[in-house]
Amino acid sequence: MSTPSIPPLPSRLKCERPLVVFDLEATGLNKRLDRIVSLALVRYEPIGTAEQVHYLINPSIPIPEEATAIHGITDEDVKDAPSFADMADIIERHFAGADLAGYNILGYDIQMLTEEFARVNRTFELEGRRILDAQRIFFRNEPRDLSAALQYYCGQTHENSHDALGDVLATIRVLGGQFERYPELPNQMDALNDYCDPRDPSWVDRAGRLKWAKGEVVFNFGKFQGQSLREAVIHDPNFITWLLRSDFPPDTKQIVRDAVAGSFPSPPPPAL
Repeated sequence: MSTPSIPPLPSRLKCERPLVVFDLEATGLNKRLDRIVSLALVRYEPIGTAEQVHYLINPSIPIPEEATAIHGITDEDVKDAPSFADMADIIERHFAGADLAGYNILGYDIQMLTEEFARVNRTFELEGRRILDAQRIFFRNEPRDLSAALQYYCGQTHENSHDALGDVLATIRVLGGQFERYPELPNQMDALNDYCDPRDPSWVDRAGRLKWAKGEVVFNFGKFQGQSLREAVIHDPNFITWLLRSDFPPDTKQIVRDAVAGSFPSPPPPAL
């Protein structure tokens, strides 16, 4: 596979110091518990040169199937890759003295990178760095609120914005416009629920705190990630007690309570 050519920066963008445009993939979305598995960046220098790199990183924890389904990276892919600790010096040099750019890096990538450096007793210094987030530009220039939706789908101005009844009536008109514009939308509430709030088929509970793995219910968070519920009920009663007393969703707790009582969910049928 050939390496994609590096596009130039916008001609109107003036950079008097390096700019690193970067993105990363990880084992999940939890900035404190998940780990980076891939880091790609292009570093632009003020003189006009650019360097492009892409690294696979061994996260030292299993990559969940649902994460692999998104980015395509498996445990096999990273088994011989260096760890973040091994790569920290190199990664730090790529970012040295540079401003940062990316898509949603303020909401995700910068936080993940900061956590990884902290894990190896380093500081990813943000002081003095300027940040260019394409998602923030997108959202500020293409509003995603109800008034914008009413204008887009119905060609109407929302006269009663932030009035509760006015917002309800505007939402109904927006839904009408959406069903006209998108004939592929399902017309049954079950299908619409799945469309609006898609649930990973491996999840046992609605929030994904528990998931299916090889026919067993396993935990999908924290240090117990990957451990079976059945084994935890037998060998880790303190953990089970903590979970039931903590602020977990009601359906998650009910599944655990049932397991303590000896009743476990039935595995889902195999995918066709």
